[in-house]
Amino acid sequence: MRAMTVIPGEAGSAELTELPDPEPKEGELLVEPLYLGVCGTDREILDGLHGEPPPGHERLVLGHELLGRVRDTGRLVAGIVRRPDPVPCACCANGEWDMCRNGEYTERGIKARDGYGAELVTLEEDFAVPIPDELGTLGVLAEPASILAKAWEQIDRISTRACSAHERVLVTGAGPIGLLAALMGVQRGLETHVLDRATEGIKPEVVKALGAHYHSGDITEVSKGCSPDVVVECTGVAELVAGAMRHTAPGAVVCLTGVAASRNLSVDIGALNNELVLENDVVFGSVNANRRHFEQAVTSLREADRDWLRMLITRTVPFERWQDALEKGDDDIKVVVEFSQP
Repeated sequence: MRAMTVIPGEAGSAELTELPDPEPKEGELLVEPLYLGVCGTDREILDGLHGEPPPGHERLVLGHELLGRVRDTGRLVAGIVRRPDPVPCACCANGEWDMCRNGEYTERGIKARDGYGAELVTLEEDFAVPIPDELGTLGVLAEPASILAKAWEQIDRISTRACSAHERVLVTGAGPIGLLAALMGVQRGLETHVLDRATEGIKPEVVKALGAHYHSGDITEVSKGCSPDVVVECTGVAELVAGAMRHTAPGAVVCLTGVAASRNLSVDIGALNNELVLENDVVFGSVNANRRHFEQAVTSLREADRDWLRMLITRTVPFERWQDALEKGDDDIKVVVEFSQP
């Protein structure tokens, strides 16, 4: 079989590699990938910035946003990305491996475990999430949606504090993560605002079709204008990360989901501290997802408008040209690799 592989830490090493067909062990499913979403993490691994091959191997099979079909039953499944550490820490031992405390977890297609970017893969039954037939190809959105399901679960929990009453959410970034965050805000009945740098093209159209408000101005002005109770920061851009914590409504909850590149930024920490303290604000980070969040994501996708979800998948690339999927275009939202299966 062929697989999308790379030598982690070595830019320009990506190729389609011939590998032996996998043999499922007890408790594993043999899965034919149908669609594979790509994201910034895949691009960073391709550029040699991070990634880790399985022990004893030079190459890593890429891909963690799987929609596949179980070979012997035909049912659709998504694959959970992270596996608990072997120690395990208190969180991993409790099934909350997305909150791993010691960093000894592994991740399909990212850290020490081959991904789903091959013509045939094995998947542990416990880490296979059923995808309803009616979602079809849109099930490829389950993994990115799971990230936001976890983020919103934590927001909802924090929102039970005292008299916290949240009505407006500001999402920074109109990529797939930001738009799925906005979807879940709308599904919760919140007045939803999305901020992105694009002034035209598909992103404003997708936000409008969702029934949300689109902004392309300065985050300070946008925040002052809508005074959000909840902010979901989805870019990792330093200015937006800092801006997301300021000019919110009292008692606001700010969730950071983006990973920022290192950059110096002048911020008045004292003023920011005073605002967070005096207004009882909460700022927290969120990454990854466990099985519960994948299931919540599938529910959210099932309840969403199918035509709107289709707007998120802006480009489909054949498996043979998989590297083209990682060349991000100006109008790209979610790009997927399509596998040719009999």
